[in-house]
Amino acid sequence: MSLFRNATFYTTVAQLSDLPVDARCEIAFVGRSNAGKSSAINTLAGRARLAFVSKTPGRTQHLNFFTLAPHCYLVDLPGYGYAKAPEEVRNSWKWLLAPYLKHRPQLAGIVLIMDSRHPLTELDVQMLEWFALTGKRIHILLSKADKLSRQAQGTALRKVKAALVEFGEQCSVQLFSSLKKTGIDEAEAALSTWFDPQQFSAEEAP
Repeated sequence: MSLFRNATFYTTVAQLSDLPVDARCEIAFVGRSNAGKSSAINTLAGRARLAFVSKTPGRTQHLNFFTLAPHCYLVDLPGYGYAKAPEEVRNSWKWLLAPYLKHRPQLAGIVLIMDSRHPLTELDVQMLEWFALTGKRIHILLSKADKLSRQAQGTALRKVKAALVEFGEQCSVQLFSSLKKTGIDEAEAALSTWFDPQQFSAEEAP
């Protein structure tokens, strides 16, 4: 069974002091508020309502942790770039998200969700370049691929791959569709390696 199909909700974190102390490996899902992040999580998990999906962008306002295996977590982060969120909420994202992404030692990497119809927006590129400085892995899901023709899908994929050349093996990219359930096996194959059992020993988590 897929690692992601074992996902169960664990906790919601509103401040860094509440981060799980037993964590040894985490994968964070990030992306613009309307890029299809929650839908991608639900599709990978095979659960329709695991992560909250709303027609109103910006509803995820904290870090939502889902247990995948002992000491292993999937983390759903608030979407970025949604200007209509209350100012106090947007300010809280800055002191919660940035420190988590930059300094959390258990974070193996991020899954960056981009709308395949509009990849590499200014905010996407800023996130990509900013997080790449950590040296951790980045896997990009070009979501909503079902809304593009086969030719347009290929064009979008080539465009993003060309932009990732400078990052080398640190970054990877694929097409993905929550509606058509395409790209699931490819995503699972890529992300499951981030949870290599060999990296988990009897030692205590940091």
